[in-house]
Amino acid sequence: MMEPVPAMYLQNVQHMLPPQPQIQAPPAASDACLTIVHSLMCHRQGALHGGEDETFAKRAIESLVKKLKEKRDELDALIVAVTMSGRRPSKCVTIQRTLDGRLQVAGKKGFPHVIYARLWRWPDLHKNELKHISICQYAFDLKCDLVCVNPYHYERVISPAQIPYPLDISLSNLQLFHTAPPSRLVKDEFVHDCVQIDGEVSGDRKSGWDSGYGCNSSLPTVEHASKNYWDPPSMLQHNTMDQRPPSPIFRGQLHHPEHWCSIQYFELDHKVGETFKVLSRYHEVKIDGYVNPSELNRFCLGQLSNVHRTEASEKARLHIGRGVNLNLAGEGDVWLECASDHPVFLKSPYLDKEARREPGDAVHKIYPRTHLKVFDLQECYDTIKQKAQMAQTAARAQALAVSGSPDAPQAAMLIVGRDAITETGTISREGMAKIHAAANIGVDDLRRLCILRMSFVKGWGPDYNRQNIKQTPCWIEIQLHRALQLLDHVLQWTQMYEAGQDR
Repeated sequence: MMEPVPAMYLQNVQHMLPPQPQIQAPPAASDACLTIVHSLMCHRQGALHGGEDETFAKRAIESLVKKLKEKRDELDALIVAVTMSGRRPSKCVTIQRTLDGRLQVAGKKGFPHVIYARLWRWPDLHKNELKHISICQYAFDLKCDLVCVNPYHYERVISPAQIPYPLDISLSNLQLFHTAPPSRLVKDEFVHDCVQIDGEVSGDRKSGWDSGYGCNSSLPTVEHASKNYWDPPSMLQHNTMDQRPPSPIFRGQLHHPEHWCSIQYFELDHKVGETFKVLSRYHEVKIDGYVNPSELNRFCLGQLSNVHRTEASEKARLHIGRGVNLNLAGEGDVWLECASDHPVFLKSPYLDKEARREPGDAVHKIYPRTHLKVFDLQECYDTIKQKAQMAQTAARAQALAVSGSPDAPQAAMLIVGRDAITETGTISREGMAKIHAAANIGVDDLRRLCILRMSFVKGWGPDYNRQNIKQTPCWIEIQLHRALQLLDHVLQWTQMYEAGQDR
């Protein structure tokens, strides 16, 4: 049995122990702004992992704290969430949504929920890697007037297993480097998803093409690297569109169509096989190159025969492999996953806008193991309405100009602006050309906003020997039924409006 240790020895040992650190309670919303900012700065992740610089982080936190000073309950929620690393549930922390959805801090613009998620959780985060949790009522993608910036109301959906090589990420110069071969440099433009990868230029590219360009280049091919630009749709709640501010279309006035998309397969300019339609109850459809009999949500291209098949089509079909997966989310948003070992090439008005290009101006190269959003129903609906209304206005302005009405210049200004009006008050030749083009927007132009076209293995456009998709060996056209339904609704409304105007 051990003898008890004398008290004098215990006192000596206690003097030899290092002093215990005092645990400081987190600040409260009633404390001074400087105190709150200092505490939140101590929890930022970028200081340890090469994230945002200290000046930017401090400015961003100061800006947020000042905005929340009048909403003390939300400021307290932010302090609890950050200081406790999300271990305790917290409410939404909201700021006002700006017109373009972005927040400017210290000369940099970015989406607010991404900025603060980088500061306090993931310094190497990219903008489309966030998915809000179910309890978040003001998540960024719900498009409410307020935006939740609570970093613990979002989850990151990128997985290290989906990235083929280790990454060394530096947000200070907005570059992302692959540290293993093949050597690539991916430029992340911080604001949107236009990505160019230097190095692997396809053999069928035109010679002399300069592969190094940024998002402001006039070259029409936009490449999307092997990473998740958007959350995998299988992880999404399918009612996200219902939580958006309601428009007349999304109040249940239109019943969902029986099929959410139709897929047609082509080889060069020949349609091969029957049109494949996907029932609305299936939120995912696989399109691959295998020879299995097609299922209700799987379109196997390998089984399709074509007596006019060329050698180029035969070779390209061998490389389709696992192909692509299309996923439906919400009312009609569509995500694409490239499951093939070879890239696919896509025409997407949504990706054109994300890359800050005119619709139809670019072909998007989607690399293997890439998830990204390729269609937004609300955005498509808004664009259709805008173009239909513009065509109406332009047609009236054109009629007034032809008739010599003194109201013509005023009507023309709504379409082409004041610059198209001459000093004498008449419409310039350039202005009339723009009005004529706007008035000639037809149903086919609007239908193209509701359709995705994608080629396998081989690309097309000015950067390739093939100038249009009908010259590629194998490609598909995807018609989105919900979008086409909304287009029909807009056209019916336009006809009723014109009939009312003519009375």
